[in-house]
Amino acid sequence: MRVASSTLYQQGLASMNLQQGSLLHIQQQLGTGRRVLTPSDDPVAATRALGVSQAQAVNGQYATSRSQANIALAAEENALQSVTTVTQNIQTLLVQAGNGTMSDADRGSLATALEGLYNQLVGLANSDDGNGQYLFGGTRSGTAPFTQASGAGVYVGDTGQQLLQVDVARQMPAGDNGRDVFMGVTGGAGYVIKGNSANTGSATFGAVSITDPGDPLHGKSLQVTFQANASGQMEYSITDMDAPAPAPVLSGPTAYNSPTRIELGGVTFNVTGEPKSGDTLTMEPAREAGTDMFGNLQTVIDTLRQPATTPSDTAHLSNVLATATRQFSNSLDNVLTVRASVGSRMQELDALNDVGTNRDLTYSQTLSGLQDLDYAAAITEYYQRQTALQGAQQSFMQIQGMNLFKYL
Repeated sequence: MRVASSTLYQQGLASMNLQQGSLLHIQQQLGTGRRVLTPSDDPVAATRALGVSQAQAVNGQYATSRSQANIALAAEENALQSVTTVTQNIQTLLVQAGNGTMSDADRGSLATALEGLYNQLVGLANSDDGNGQYLFGGTRSGTAPFTQASGAGVYVGDTGQQLLQVDVARQMPAGDNGRDVFMGVTGGAGYVIKGNSANTGSATFGAVSITDPGDPLHGKSLQVTFQANASGQMEYSITDMDAPAPAPVLSGPTAYNSPTRIELGGVTFNVTGEPKSGDTLTMEPAREAGTDMFGNLQTVIDTLRQPATTPSDTAHLSNVLATATRQFSNSLDNVLTVRASVGSRMQELDALNDVGTNRDLTYSQTLSGLQDLDYAAAITEYYQRQTALQGAQQSFMQIQGMNLFKYL
């Protein structure tokens, strides 16, 4: 068979190009440390590596969300710690205000101190994260969540929560709204008793204790009304204020003699002093008895600034302080419950971070198995390709030197 010289040159050139291409590919693998440079190198491994890389990127985004949530929760925890301290200071001053030896001037000084704590509480309720985002505004974090109107707090945020996707199947609230923190109580807060500001007698009430949570009237709003009978004997009746048409729940009025222990609706408390006809005491579940920390504190401040010159004034002051003491005890329990929730979420984030770190390591190991280069095998192949290229070059040199003209 006759083989043309051009064919020999073309085949020699093709052989050298092939060997050079193979050698270049090995050099690129050695330079990058990766076995799969293009999908054609290993289509199956390239497809799997793409899926694993995407999963690893999503896992990285979860880690970023967890970091953001942790920062937000840490800021909230710092604010709630300060709220706890302020609330405890308020409770201390309430106990001090109940000291019967204090003068009107002394109580005025306490009112000024409580006003300072009031302003601290407002400032904490409007805390931000340092970037202009308010911690307790719900999803309306761009504006201050609390304003004041007649001494009461007005919540202008919303009750939503900013949720962050911190893991595959976990969305976590990155904060709590101000209504839940500063205007809420826990489910087990019990009852709060209030005296009517229009009372003219000197009756005061004591602490409430729950004796029978299963009582049919338990959880209802009840009102104790004092009234003198025809002979001048003071009596009291109790009305269910939650009934469609409020009516007494006892068969008839009960004689009152100080002190009297009142038991109804699974709740017990003592009343002492001398009420006047028409005086009332209201017993309400804590959720219905005023949960606004700002409004409750303002009521105390206003009362402390009023002179207590008569037994009726003294009884009113005592009742207001007793009510406020109970309300702020409930508020403190609520703040501590929210803090516990924040701590629980931060603890969960730590656990999710551990899971995410292990997951990322697994992804990296899988990618390494799919893409990473076996250097020993690659170096061996490199030298093989280099030897093959040298052989192709030398073979071409031998062939191109073969011609008949040197025999003439």
